[in-house]
Amino acid sequence: MLIDSIKRLLTREDARRDVSSAGVPQVDPLHLAACVLLLDIAHADGEFSDPEKQQIERVLAQHFSLSREAGHELLALAERERKGAVDHFQFTSQLNASYDLGQKMVLAEIMWGIALADGQIAEHEHYLTRKISNLLDLDPGYLSAAKDAATRKHG
Repeated sequence: MLIDSIKRLLTREDARRDVSSAGVPQVDPLHLAACVLLLDIAHADGEFSDPEKQQIERVLAQHFSLSREAGHELLALAERERKGAVDHFQFTSQLNASYDLGQKMVLAEIMWGIALADGQIAEHEHYLTRKISNLLDLDPGYLSAAKDAATRKHG
């Protein structure tokens, strides 16, 4: 099992090198890490609904200043990364190294917004959002404030 995980990791690294050597613009690794986590939350309840996808697309445009086309490319790459990921640590560690508390709070609010996009927060979405927030070193009080802010925005 460990050997399979290492092989998947190396295969993904080789694929990244191939993409960058082909002249395709590099994807911001922080955008990719955040997008993978958002997709994982959207898929947590076993369904990736249209409202969740639309919410993620809005986030990519608003917070990452990506065009629609660039957002779709990032979503496709993030989906491949998400499916091959062994855990969340590889993504949260990148964000922890670069994001300050305010940026982490915004991300937590966005995560709750994704969970709320289809009208309800499923148990698995709730659990995963809390887990990722813990990996981002967010105190429960900050997480609660982010959830409240997302709830106010999504009515």
